[in-house]
Amino acid sequence: MRQKTKKLTDSEKQVLDLLWDSEEPLTSTEIVKLCAGRTWKPSYIHIMINSLLKKEMIKVAGFKKTTKNYARTFEPTMTRDQWSLFQVKQDQKSASSALSHLFTALVEEETDADLLDELSVILDNRRRELRMQKESESDSSL
Repeated sequence: MRQKTKKLTDSEKQVLDLLWDSEEPLTSTEIVKLCAGRTWKPSYIHIMINSLLKKEMIKVAGFKKTTKNYARTFEPTMTRDQWSLFQVKQDQKSASSALSHLFTALVEEETDADLLDELSVILDNRRRELRMQKESESDSSL
């Protein structure tokens, strides 16, 4: 199943970055406080939160008591790494090519042999998983 295209504005991405950097879900008031250095008005931040909810980039994680009331807390629906991969794969026609070019560029720039060994192990494990999955599928079709 192909995931729906999700485009974020720069401002929405900045709010998402705040949530990724946070160690726990945040209320809208906490997000507003963390955005104090920006020129955004609180009402604009609330609009961005609602937009991120609609785009299913964040979800309500629960509630937190604030003074006399309870406020919803928000957390991302995917990790920063998952989002990066999603961005690369979003255009299915060029996804494989883009991923290949990205991986090649990363490997060519890497100078840590231990990291390259680790990546090699990860690739070998994934190849093994795919072979096993393919064998399992062919066995079940018999």
